[in-house]
Amino acid sequence: MKIAFREIEGKSQGYWGLLAVLAVLAALGVGSALYMEHHGHIVTGMDNQIVWGLPHVFAVFLIVAASGALNVASIATVFGKTLYKPLNRLSGLLAIALLAGGLMVLVLDLGRADRLIVAMTYYNFKSIFAWNVILYNGFFAIVIAYLWTMMDQKGQAWYKAVGTFAFVWRLILTTGTGSIFGFLVAREAYDAALLAPTFIVFSFNYGLAVFLLVLMGFYAGTGRALGDKMVNRMKNLLGVFIAASLYFVFVYHITNLYFTKHHGLEAFILMNGGIHTLLFWVGQIILGYLLPMAILFSPNLGNNRGWIALASLLAILGGLAQMYVTIIGGQAYPIEMFPGYEVSSSFYDGVVHAYSPSGLELMLGLGGVAVALILVAFAVKVLRFLPERLDDEIVSALHGAK
Repeated sequence: MKIAFREIEGKSQGYWGLLAVLAVLAALGVGSALYMEHHGHIVTGMDNQIVWGLPHVFAVFLIVAASGALNVASIATVFGKTLYKPLNRLSGLLAIALLAGGLMVLVLDLGRADRLIVAMTYYNFKSIFAWNVILYNGFFAIVIAYLWTMMDQKGQAWYKAVGTFAFVWRLILTTGTGSIFGFLVAREAYDAALLAPTFIVFSFNYGLAVFLLVLMGFYAGTGRALGDKMVNRMKNLLGVFIAASLYFVFVYHITNLYFTKHHGLEAFILMNGGIHTLLFWVGQIILGYLLPMAILFSPNLGNNRGWIALASLLAILGGLAQMYVTIIGGQAYPIEMFPGYEVSSSFYDGVVHAYSPSGLELMLGLGGVAVALILVAFAVKVLRFLPERLDDEIVSALHGAK
């Protein structure tokens, strides 16, 4: 069945209002980065104990979500589910945009963005960070090639091969992102091989939640038909990915509790870690997992677009809470210098490190989100990324074709 793609008109007040709001957020983000670059990280909540702050929470979330956003295209290309094929262009576009937004935050937060070319041309292959630079650059190149095979008849012969390669690459990319933490042996909260597959499952969850919100937003905003069959299939899939995320988090903590040496860390995260414990139970578990699943699997609420959008938003907020607990909580818990002994010094050894993110860090993180959405909003206006209609008739025909 031939699917017609068409650019959005992009002439409405709502479209330009959205772009204006996003542009302001992006400008505030860049301005915050310049202010931090000029005055130093002393103006942030970070110090020599908490070196990855709130911008890293946004950056890693966006990078992980980018990988997951490509999942919709992979389902169609790799697993032959033609039902999702009309959405593979938007899936590829969103993946590139989210990665660009995440890397913007990462580069500006690390400082000396002018030295980026050095990081991209000189590699220390013993460092997982160097491998991630290759993975990120490769992801851009492969997904752009993937989009070319979707949108140009000359490239259609390569569609299956490039799509399969993109699927494998995105799994490796998310493994690399999870391994940044899994390979850090100095921090007790990290240093676990389980983090790599866990981040892959997180990516399915976060990427699809973002994709659903963007998809429903564009179709509602442009008045195009989006049938319940497509939305219901994707929200059911999101519910499964959220449940899988909860399962991997459960396994991670059960594994840690099995080993006595991790009991202190687990008590910190699960019981007496202050803001980290609160964000884990309320933000990640209840708002990020349990509540969205209750909505998505409810016979009544799960068929309502408003509730599905709310569940997707909660999954995203839960993802940010998970990143905060993982990244900030992992650094806040003191490094165990000498196992079995208490350590104290004037260098904060043995002390739980405090961290209060500044408004500058929040604006930089939101700026990255805004840049990603601007890229998507602009691209769908100038190129044919969105099907003209995705009503139930179209979806049924595609499903029957399979």
